[in-house]
This record gives sequence, C-alpha cells and structure tokens, in this order.
Amino acid sequence: MRDNAKIKIGISVGDINGIGIEVILKAFSDKRMLDLCTPIIYAHKKVLTFYIKQLNIEKFNFLVAKSIDDISFKKVNLIQCWEEEISIDPGNSNKEGGKYALLSLQGACAALQKKEIDLLVTAPINKDNIQSDDFRFTGHTEYLHSLFGQKKTLMLLTSEELKVALVTGHMSISEVANSISKENILESIESLVLTFNTDFSIKKPRIAVLGLNPHAGDNGLLGKEEIDFIIPAIEQAKQEGKLVFGPFPADGFFGSQQYKKFDVVLAMYHDQGLSPFKTISFNSGVNFTSGLSVIRTSPDHGTAYEIAGKNLANPNSFRKALFTAIDVYRNRVQNKKLHDNKLQKSSVNKSQ
Repeated sequence: MRDNAKIKIGISVGDINGIGIEVILKAFSDKRMLDLCTPIIYAHKKVLTFYIKQLNIEKFNFLVAKSIDDISFKKVNLIQCWEEEISIDPGNSNKEGGKYALLSLQGACAALQKKEIDLLVTAPINKDNIQSDDFRFTGHTEYLHSLFGQKKTLMLLTSEELKVALVTGHMSISEVANSISKENILESIESLVLTFNTDFSIKKPRIAVLGLNPHAGDNGLLGKEEIDFIIPAIEQAKQEGKLVFGPFPADGFFGSQQYKKFDVVLAMYHDQGLSPFKTISFNSGVNFTSGLSVIRTSPDHGTAYEIAGKNLANPNSFRKALFTAIDVYRNRVQNKKLHDNKLQKSSVNKSQ
C-alpha cells in the first residue's frame, strides 16, 4: 500500500483527565501501527506532551499539523483544536475535562464531514461533565446519530467471542419498557442486517433476540412485551427472509453459551447486553456504531479515573477499536466495488 493510500484515522481524545490519551499513546508506541493507518489526533500538543512525560513514554514523536494538508503519512499527527493553556488533573472529573473532550470530538467530526479523514475512533468521555449547550446527548452514539445517522442507529459491541446490539441505548431503566415496540425491534433487526452485509461481509447474519422480562415473560405471566411486540417482530422478520430467532431468556442464554451459535445478539436494553458482554470480553471489546453513514468505533471502557495518569491503563481495547474500524473500512470499499461492478454489468447487458 502506498503511503498516500493509507487509511486516515481521526481520533478524539475523550476526557483529558481520564485514560483516553494514555491508551492512544500506548497503542501508537508500536510503530507497526503506522503501516496500517495514518492517525490524526484532535487535541492540543501540550496535552500529549503532558502524558508522555507523566507516563515516562520514551521516543514518542508526533507532528503538529496546521491542517489535513500538512500531515505526514509516516507519523502520528496532531491537529490542534484549541489554543489556550489548560490545566490537566488526571483522575478527577471537572468541567475542563468535558469542555476539551467536546472540542476534540467536534474537531474530528468536522474533519469526517469534510471527508478529510476516513473514519473516527473515539476515546472515552464522561457523559456528565461533557454536557453543555452544544452537547445535550446521553453519549457518543446519540451525538453521532444527530450528525451522521440515517435510519436506526444502534450501539453494537463486538469482540471475537461475541457481538451484542441494543434496541434501547442510554436511558433510565424505568423508560425501557415504554420504548420497546414492534417497529423499534424491526428497525433494529433491519439495521443489523444491513450492517453485517456492508461492514462485516456476512450476507445472512443469524440474529438471536432476547426477551425483555425474566424467562422471556413465561407466556405472559411475567410481562406482556414478548407477546405484544417481540414475538410479532421476530415472526415478521422471518417472513421477510431474515434469520432471526427467539425470544430467549437472557440469563440462561448466556449461561449456556447459546450465543456462540449466532452472529449477533439483539438485547432489549443496556445492561442486559453489556453486562454479559463485558464479563466475556472486557479487555478486547469494541463499541461500533451501527447505522451511520460514517465509520466510528471506540474502546469498550470508560474514563477510568481511578487509574488515570498511573501508567496502568490497558490499550488492548483501543487497539482493537482501531483494527475493527480499519476492517470495516476495507469491507465497505470492497462491497462498494462489488456493487458497482454488478451495476456496470447490468448496464452492459441491458444495452446489448
């Protein structure tokens, strides 16, 4: 691959007082990463130099580029999103951590909108301290949906062992039942099928759907959502030719390792899907946003203030997020080529 053909990965640094910058630095301390991609970090040079010194990272060089036209395809690049001096306080949540996390995210997203970068990898934010007049969202997924969403956007957690998607995302548990509908489930299934076709090159994904209630409702004894919404959605999806199964009781499904028979599991709410996922794939999980016109991944962990600045953060999940984003990008390029070739052949046949 020529240097100027490398995939350009935009990286937002997340909360500057969390472990985001540490895992970024550790991931790109392996120079082999630069054979796969060209990283462009959106932050300020003093934030990187602070953590390079704090963590005693040796021989980490980066280029401060004024614009995307000035980047080097052989180095880690940084484009500055602010100019003012800031105070960095590892391990503590404050307004500055949220403010500069948002400026980094906005800078990377602006580049993505202008197609200056090929994809986005986001380091963890604090969903509380990032709130402002410019950010009234419950997380990255909802914010990115407002910018790049098409139809249904899903949080999709991926690892080699398991893939889990969520019908409902970041919301109070008291709101979940009222957010479950046949239409919402069908849209989630449709989004997953498209994502697996385009992004993971699996044409007929096997989808396991979990119930909402204990024991998947026990035929209505423990709740009616399965009878009223979930089963009708599964039946309609089957009639449309999709490989959809369930609803499965969540506890026994994961305990008996039934998930290994499926390409993806569709959970009804956040902890129903993420608790088993993080138990199985804690240091290797990736958060992928399904349903966006662009590609975005992140590590499957938070700001981890308790270890920030102590050189204890494991970069494996962030590294996996980079690899996943690159794989999805390549799959999209390949599938677009196949689609264009089919259209071209069809056009030639019609003209003959």
